[in-house]
Amino acid sequence: MVGVRDTTRIGPVTGAGSPSRTDERFGIHATDLGILWDSGDGRVYAAFGDTYGRGWGGSGPGPGDADWRRNVLAYSTTRDLSGGLLFDGVVARQDGAARQVLPSGRGREVTVIPNSGIAVGGTHYLHYMSVRRWGRPGVWRTNYAGLAVSGDQGRTWAKPRRARWSNRGGDDRFQLGAFAASEGHVYLLGTTNGRYGDAYLARAVPAALPARSAFEYWTGAGWAGRQREAVPVVDGPVGEMSLGFHTTFGRWLLLHLDERRRGLVLRSAERLTGPWTRGEVVVSGDEYPAVYGGYLHPWSLAGTDLYFLVSQWGPYNVYLTRTRLVPE
Repeated sequence: MVGVRDTTRIGPVTGAGSPSRTDERFGIHATDLGILWDSGDGRVYAAFGDTYGRGWGGSGPGPGDADWRRNVLAYSTTRDLSGGLLFDGVVARQDGAARQVLPSGRGREVTVIPNSGIAVGGTHYLHYMSVRRWGRPGVWRTNYAGLAVSGDQGRTWAKPRRARWSNRGGDDRFQLGAFAASEGHVYLLGTTNGRYGDAYLARAVPAALPARSAFEYWTGAGWAGRQREAVPVVDGPVGEMSLGFHTTFGRWLLLHLDERRRGLVLRSAERLTGPWTRGEVVVSGDEYPAVYGGYLHPWSLAGTDLYFLVSQWGPYNVYLTRTRLVPE
């Protein structure tokens, strides 16, 4: 078992006053999420959601004419996270500012938001969602979710149609996702659009990616090719989530937003199929209002200091946070 001793906000990762000066260097004045994964080449990648530059309003997202990019990608080689997370660079446009990496369509697509990233054999995959409309806090409707693919270290991305989970009925179980790799498979923990669903588990052989047909789903007794046979492995409400295997404790960690408990919750399990602990609130919305996200830094999954990125709607930026773990 894994317990929590204390949690500390280290400092900002994006925006004015961040160690990387992302506003000055990369045109990132405000953004959210910060999905982290090991690139396999000595860097950690960080994918952010809706990002704003000069003209940003100062709190919350927007306005849309403030150099709005639906998503951007940065990278870091920082090993010692105790003093903060610095970015070496971004996937940039000609003026040096971070450019949008996942294309966003027109019509009934408001934005394209990354959910999780993973690198396998030199190929990068991003699980993303095509947002149709926003509702009240914690509620939204997606058109579909999909896997984007990059074979050139994240500089360009394809969004193949065969790698999509349609959300025509509004209740598809893999509209948000979190990747993990284990025992020759890529696993995907998924939930419905919004922050109130249960979480389900799928897996695929890397060689068959990115096709959606490559995935099979955990039924509680084994694996099946039909998604409707999937059973929950984590009871909701589950919002944005992040998975990682902690080598010292020998357990999987799951960090996710729990709207009912008003904060980010850290759970653990011996196996991805569960059972998962109920977990503990590690970042409270009472202390940090409108907190969300929560993405594990893959290079901190060994010691007792666990680092992760946290977003706040106001002021709409990302912060490095540390939780100290203890055995139970």
